Amino acid sequence: MKHGRFGKRSTRQENDREKTVQEIVRELRQAAVPSRDYRDQSLKIHGLICSKCGREFEERDRHLLTVHHKDGNHKNNPKDGSNWENLCSYCHEDEHSRGLLADYLKDEDRR
Repeated sequence: MKHGRFGKRSTRQENDREKTVQEIVRELRQAAVPSRDYRDQSLKIHGLICSKCGREFEERDRHLLTVHHKDGNHKNNPKDGSNWENLCSYCHEDEHSRGLLADYLKDEDRR
């Protein structure tokens, strides 16, 4: 059974064409996702030190350092590291809980 001028497409040709489309879609999705390598970049730029409490970390303890986005936007990852600060896990938790505490206190004042 013929389809068009060139005959029926083989399954391999169809799979190759689908694979190419899938690869393109995958690349587009990856481009839309914030880059996760910003952590390594931040550690290289700012060093293995908490910018809040000043605690210094060894290479073996680097997993205890987190990267805080100063503007709160995890998609804002400039190569120069201007939106990042390295915080130990304690200081990072403190940084994010301050907003929660402030919201709580505002609600208490309104009552």
